[in-house]
Amino acid sequence: MNFFARQRLFVICLLLTGGILLAGRMNGRAEEGLTNVFVTSSFMPLEIRRVVLLPLACDESRADLADGCEKLGPVCQAELIRTKRFEVVSADAETLRISTGKSSWTGAETLPENFFTSLNQVYGCDAVVFCQLTTLHAYPPLAIGWRMKLVDSHTKKILWAADELFDAGNPETAKNAQAYQSHLQQTDVKTKTFFQRLFTYADRRTPPVADQWDILNSPRFFGRYAAASVLATLPKR
Repeated sequence: MNFFARQRLFVICLLLTGGILLAGRMNGRAEEGLTNVFVTSSFMPLEIRRVVLLPLACDESRADLADGCEKLGPVCQAELIRTKRFEVVSADAETLRISTGKSSWTGAETLPENFFTSLNQVYGCDAVVFCQLTTLHAYPPLAIGWRMKLVDSHTKKILWAADELFDAGNPETAKNAQAYQSHLQQTDVKTKTFFQRLFTYADRRTPPVADQWDILNSPRFFGRYAAASVLATLPKR
């Protein structure tokens, strides 16, 4: 590897590290003001290295929540992976139904006696993440409610739980959501601009930054902010 190649690799590493640090600081801001959170320890137990995320659950009798589950399930999965607390595997609904008797669980029900044993056998997991969409108002002002729980699949002990409602009609919530989006956009712009210059792409124009209005009018973007805020309260690794 020649000098210039090594230099490029070094700068890329610095950029990616900076992006990770910025995301960490952003998540720290996102979690401010959350009060309905339970945690047994400030740090994730060392033995919790692989978790299985169950399909997003909701009250299926409500059409608005059922539609929201389909659209926001991938958001919950992506944000859980972004925390980098552990390896995340996602349970598919059919496999979950075969192994546990139901295709979705909120964690509030009475679970089958072999529930965690079955999941351990199928996914080789150390813990289970339950995720429920409790509220969805898909038109401005947006409102999204997340209820999540992390349970040790061997001891069946609850390690972390959160139940929060995010209402964009609340000025403080709207301000935090816009700040979250602004940080994401700034990181995205800097990363794209850097790579364009580094590899001399033909188009060197700075990528456009979307209006912060978007996050207050898109259930998917607002749901991402809300999920990131809740998951930021997970015990640190």
